[in-house]
Amino acid sequence: MTSNSARTALAYQLIWFPLTFACAALGARASVSAAAFYAALTQPAWAPPAWLFGPVWSVLYLLMAIAAWRISRQPSGAARTALLLYAAQLALNALWSWLFFGWHLGAAAFLCLLAMWALILATLIRFYRLERLSAWLLFPYIAWVSFAGVLCYTIWQLNPVQLG
Repeated sequence: MTSNSARTALAYQLIWFPLTFACAALGARASVSAAAFYAALTQPAWAPPAWLFGPVWSVLYLLMAIAAWRISRQPSGAARTALLLYAAQLALNALWSWLFFGWHLGAAAFLCLLAMWALILATLIRFYRLERLSAWLLFPYIAWVSFAGVLCYTIWQLNPVQLG
């Protein structure tokens, strides 16, 4: 491997950390006043407190970035497809925050979350075929997004005026 191709391979492997955290930051930008908005919404009794979301998402984004980095080190062309799925679900992840917290669009946020869930599942399956540990790193993410989907739908239904 030439030094140029080695540098290119290393850059490709390392891009997944800044890409993941840039999408997290983009979503967080939409959530600047999320705590006040979230507190003003009618919520089910089982809704977590607002302070819990930041720490949970921080851990999830770290696990996601590690999983993507591990897959990027795989030599097969299948890794490219898996990482394209990863990037697509990551984009929807950032979009969801804007739909729900930024633009207060409950139906669109819920549909976005359904599409994101499907892409996470597809990503997880592709990762599993390439490297099982990377897939396991995504299980907390899909579990949380599953819970978030039920919460999003419930809050949207309880707040048709605010999330109309």
